Amino acid sequence: MTGKMNLTLLADFYELTMANGYWEHGIAEQIAYYDLFFRKVPDQGGFAIMAGLEQAIDYMKNLKFTEKDIAYLRSKNCFNEAFLEYLQNFKFECDVWAVPEGTPIFPNEPILTVRGPAIQAQFVETMLLLTINHQSLIATKANRIVRAANGRAVLEFGSRRAQGADGAVMGARAAYIGGCAGTACTLVDRDMHIPALGTMAHSWVQMFPSEEDAFRAYARTYPDNCTLLVDTYNVLQSGIPNAIKVFREEVVSRGYRPKGVRIDSGDIAYLSKKVRKMLDAAGFEDCKIMASNSLDEYIIQDILKQDGKVDSFGVGERLITAKSTPVFGGVYKLVAVEKDGEMEPKIKISENVEKITNPGFKKTWRLYDRDTGKAIADVITMHDETIDDTQAYEIFHPEYTWKRKTVTNFVARPLQVPIFEKGICVYESPDLQTIQQFCKEQIDTLWDEMLRFENPHKYYVDLSQKLWDLKHALLQKYCIDCFK
Repeated sequence: MTGKMNLTLLADFYELTMANGYWEHGIAEQIAYYDLFFRKVPDQGGFAIMAGLEQAIDYMKNLKFTEKDIAYLRSKNCFNEAFLEYLQNFKFECDVWAVPEGTPIFPNEPILTVRGPAIQAQFVETMLLLTINHQSLIATKANRIVRAANGRAVLEFGSRRAQGADGAVMGARAAYIGGCAGTACTLVDRDMHIPALGTMAHSWVQMFPSEEDAFRAYARTYPDNCTLLVDTYNVLQSGIPNAIKVFREEVVSRGYRPKGVRIDSGDIAYLSKKVRKMLDAAGFEDCKIMASNSLDEYIIQDILKQDGKVDSFGVGERLITAKSTPVFGGVYKLVAVEKDGEMEPKIKISENVEKITNPGFKKTWRLYDRDTGKAIADVITMHDETIDDTQAYEIFHPEYTWKRKTVTNFVARPLQVPIFEKGICVYESPDLQTIQQFCKEQIDTLWDEMLRFENPHKYYVDLSQKLWDLKHALLQKYCIDCFK
């Protein structure tokens, strides 16, 4: 597991070549500002969910170049010896601000900002992106699936299809933040206290002379928690009849009630309706039906539209890999440096408008309707700006500037909170249960129109007038010959 390793060198090699260059050119200690943000919501959804901050914090806390690291870098024969000596005594001394985990986030707004010596602020790029990109992606996908289930429990079953051990563990963590009720991964229960759940595989049934024998053996072992997998041979012809028989003779006879049955193949909508009737007719109205088998939000949505009688869903590969959109697309960009104590904004320009960065040291605010508590819009301002929510405030589209709206009767709250001050962590990560509940509460502040899977309402992330003016001044400065 990477959690047991020194991850300092989990960085793109150019982080080190640039750092060495900064050292040689005397700008290693120049203060730089970097923003981490993303450009598109996965699956063309209405929002994403911030996740992975706790692991990003752990990484920044433990940055240290070992003797083995230094020896390796020296062997590359491309690094200044004085620079390597600096790395031997490396100490993270940056300021960091971030959006708390579980917060709905939107394209182009800073979700994490790093300020500090250029070498340090840039060096953390790879690992910050790796951590936040992965978990934000899975948390976002999980929440889509949970919302599709419409109040029915969703369990993360994806460990065996995850991209490596950390993909399984951190994916399960992110899925829980997104709303999953539990996981199949035992390690995650032990270390993160996410409930681990599981019953049997088809191999259990196959190990016994008959399906009935298999069910009977399991019921005798777990009479108080008996859930049977009923699709090894034939759900309706053998699976359910055998389950009903065993429930009566091995569970009810001992004073317990059966917990459920699981269907892992076939037409889930059709089978679940038939199974429900059979269980009810046998007096097991309280016996739950779980469905699994390559599910995602669209399949679950269709099952329920067809009146499928499923009480919970186990979702594996399409959740843990975010199969439909497997890349989150977060980026980490330089937005300012300090010269003589003054902030000098920087901008990245592109022919693709979406890739033009917002310059300077910034702050993101979320405006909420004071009466309903619903989010109205986000506004990115310069860091020294304050949005006075006792006064009317005009927001406008950053590209189509004639689209304007005056907001009244609102509450303005900054999204980012301090994480590190001069390298000292000043933030205590909440437990996962708290993060999950916070996530649910924050999603409740979004309008229903934003929760659609198809063509969701676009939530606006606007720029303050001061930031918009700065951005366009820099565009004019650097784009004199852009159309030649």
